[in-house]
Order: sequence, then C-alpha cells, then structure tokens
Amino acid sequence: MSTTVVPARAAWSAVIRTGDTLTITDLHGNQAVDFLVYDAHDTSVRYSAPDTIQAQGNLFLTTGSVLMSNEHTPLMTVTDDEVGRHDTVGGACSKESNTLRYGHHTWSQHACVDNFLAEGARYGLGKRDMVSNINWYMNVPVEKDGTLGIVDGLSAPGLKLTLRAERDVLVLVSNCPQINNPCNGFEPTAVEMTITEAAVEEDAAQRDAA
Repeated sequence: MSTTVVPARAAWSAVIRTGDTLTITDLHGNQAVDFLVYDAHDTSVRYSAPDTIQAQGNLFLTTGSVLMSNEHTPLMTVTDDEVGRHDTVGGACSKESNTLRYGHHTWSQHACVDNFLAEGARYGLGKRDMVSNINWYMNVPVEKDGTLGIVDGLSAPGLKLTLRAERDVLVLVSNCPQINNPCNGFEPTAVEMTITEAAVEEDAAQRDAA
C-alpha cells in the first residue's frame, strides 16, 4: 500500500495494476479532483465520457459505475463511494475557459489543463491526448432543459471513493486549482491518494471472514 498527499492545485499520476485499487480521500471537503485514465500499455485507449454515460445510462458516477474506454471496454470500476454523485460533463478548467467565464484578469491563474499537460508529458502525452475528464466530488446538477451549473459540493472532510483497475491503467489527476466558482469552496485544499495491491485486499478480506 502506498499513500500520497497531493497538495492544493498540484498534479499527480500513477500506473495502477490490474485488480489494484485507488482510494481518493477529500481531506478537507468540497475539493474537486479532475481525473483522466488511459490503458497503461496503449494510451490511445483512454477514458470516454460518452461511452461511460451510455453504458450506465446516467450522467453521474457512484458505486458500481464502470469507467469505459473509447473502445467501449472497462478501465476502472467505482467499488465504494461515500459521496454518492460525481460529475462527467463539467470538464477541466483552463486559462481560456477562465478568461471566457470570469474575465481576462484570470488568464494568469493556474488551471487543470496546465496540470494535465505537464503531468501527461511525463508519459509522452500531449494536448491531442486530453479528453473530457471526470470531476470527482464536483457538484454539477443538470436541469431538465439541459442547463448545468457548478454549485456547492456534496462532499465533506474525510469522505472517500475507491476505484478498482480492470486492466493496467495510467491515471492522471489535477487537484483542481479553480478559485472563481464553488467547486473547491473558493479555497483549493489537499487530497490523498492511496494505492492498495489486490493481494493486500484479499488478505484483509480473508481475515475479516475468519
């Protein structure tokens, strides 16, 4: 098992092996965690929001949701979720979107796209490899007319979600630096990433059953 605290506004990445789990903990509450996932051996196979939404018939993610690839194959499964609803359509903040939404004075602010590009470059990924991402802990309600907005989060300090890798996957994370809307309570904070090997989980399950 390995645990890393990702500071506010920072990026993080890891390869998660088949059967291993990744637990994301919202340490202080109301912190959006932007998330991309790729096949670790062929990054042209990557998370697809349309495939994921179509497969589960729901815009929101929670326990049991399967993150599908652009080949309509499973990448990761949400095995546990203490929040209950996570966003698939809000996208990642960028200098361009910040400027459009909040004014030109925000151009210099760090953004999730910057994090994704910098972290992805470590694995040979570039701008063409950036796709629509998941926003864990982000509250983006969708009205009947299709209107959506970014509002106060549903999370609280210490709440967790866990994902199981269905194949070897590369995960990229941007611990969202946004300060112009409520997705981070206007004050970005740290989150925790814990990778647990499948053998460790099996041993724990056997001990619980004994």
